Amino acid sequence: MPVESRPLRYFVAVAEERNFTRAAERLGIAAPALSRAIRSLEADLGVRLFERTTRVVALTEPGEVLLSQVRPALEALDAAARRAVRAGTADRRLLLAVKADADGGLLEHLLAAVAEEPGAEPVAVRLCGWRERTRLLRTGEADAALMFEPYDSSGIDADVVAREPRVAALPAGHPLAGAAAVRLADLGIGPDEVDDRAERDIAAQGVHDLAQLLALVGLGATTTVLPRSVAARYPRQAVSYVPLADCPPATLVIAWPEHSRSRGVAALVRAAASAAAALGMSAPGPDAAPARTPAPTSAARPRPPAAAASTRAPAGRAAGSPR
Repeated sequence: MPVESRPLRYFVAVAEERNFTRAAERLGIAAPALSRAIRSLEADLGVRLFERTTRVVALTEPGEVLLSQVRPALEALDAAARRAVRAGTADRRLLLAVKADADGGLLEHLLAAVAEEPGAEPVAVRLCGWRERTRLLRTGEADAALMFEPYDSSGIDADVVAREPRVAALPAGHPLAGAAAVRLADLGIGPDEVDDRAERDIAAQGVHDLAQLLALVGLGATTTVLPRSVAARYPRQAVSYVPLADCPPATLVIAWPEHSRSRGVAALVRAAASAAAALGMSAPGPDAAPARTPAPTSAARPRPPAAAASTRAPAGRAAGSPR
């Protein structure tokens, strides 16, 4: 049965606040009106969404199901509206989300290469934080993103651009600071702990960014692990970067919303692969294909050059081409 988006937004507000008064304040409407709207939604659906008492508002099982489904649906609806608005602007540009200094050293070369690609569009860079890139893709605030794995892949497609070694960031006075290489065990780190290591160390140390974390490393307060290209952007006299002999590589991907049909985004993906190849960066290995491999649905999807092709691309799908 068709349901309008407004009562669903009301439902999400109540589910998140677990209180009708707070939800009404958040929505800018009167609490009685919100209560009537929720009861009308329950009547339309034929199920009870909330258990209400004088003290508690709790989701029922149907309410839990609806909440899990409606959040991404509303997010997709809002994203579609944002993309439509951006598509209608006179100075339309693709927005590429990047965290400063976390682009594998590829960004400038990618921007230079994309102009040579058929179907390319002007690109603007949106700098963002550690966890913002996939959110920006899902909400329609960015068209593509450069980022290291791991990331929340829901609603996202991606191609591997490069793999690079990681290094240990050690205080200059550390006993292993002058070593040719160290092992993870030397630092008390397991192989499954290296992904997002710096981000987690930032949180654990109570600092705000990588520069502050490295200041603590230089003072001997901690150590961390970084992709080699990130370490190269942060030279510090008090910090030694030592190769890790047994550490899994850092994997850089270019990602886009999974339902994208944009030729401009496809050109950007091809340019990323071409720029990485020109720099001699690691080519994708045999496990580089995206985790989700839906069948291609659009004959108009531009096919990338061979340099962008993934070695495990699904039959009929041009790896590196947003769908």
